[in-house]
Amino acid sequence: MDRNNPKSYLGIVVILGATWGFSEAALGMGLRSCASFFSGAIMTGVAFFFIASSWYLTRNILCITLLVALTSLFKMFDALLLSLPIQHGAVANPIFAFFMEAIAFVVFVSIFKEKLKQKIGGQALLGGMAALLAVNLFPLVKYVTGIPACVVPGTGYPLSLYYAPLAVSLSLITVPLGALAGAKIKSLEAKFELSPRTGKLRYLISPATLILALAIITLIRLG
Repeated sequence: MDRNNPKSYLGIVVILGATWGFSEAALGMGLRSCASFFSGAIMTGVAFFFIASSWYLTRNILCITLLVALTSLFKMFDALLLSLPIQHGAVANPIFAFFMEAIAFVVFVSIFKEKLKQKIGGQALLGGMAALLAVNLFPLVKYVTGIPACVVPGTGYPLSLYYAPLAVSLSLITVPLGALAGAKIKSLEAKFELSPRTGKLRYLISPATLILALAIITLIRLG
């Protein structure tokens, strides 16, 4: 495996995307309209864990794009099972959020110096600033999907901004955890490649994870 070649890690990115997509479906299991209070902030923290894991594993923006695209497909598959149109607040708006979170992360990961990105404190700062940017970008969703962002009941204040402190606080933790996960995955991947018994197994794990996640979501939604 060429550790400098992002293509070597595409299978792992697919696994991360499938896991993120499944977690989105699980966290939003009962959602058919607006996010429920602080659930959006929690999902923001979860999103940055997977985005950070992908970046620290591959150091490639295209892999982050693949990750977000795959998670978006999971959201659309979940919508299909719920008989919801893609142009629905519980579908289109979260997908918009995925891309805003990825863009926010890429903006700051491009600005931060390499030494800072390798320190836990720097990773936490990266997560917090990316989350703050993402939640502030999210209200623009109405100009893209035509569906306004969810607001605090009785007000016109977007939930994403109201619970921004929670989203930022969680991302201060999840980005360093994602960086650690990316490093651990890279180490495990190298061991799998070196082992003659497990070298070929790694190629089966990715599609198996994808199929399993889709199957579980299907069983839950249709059960």
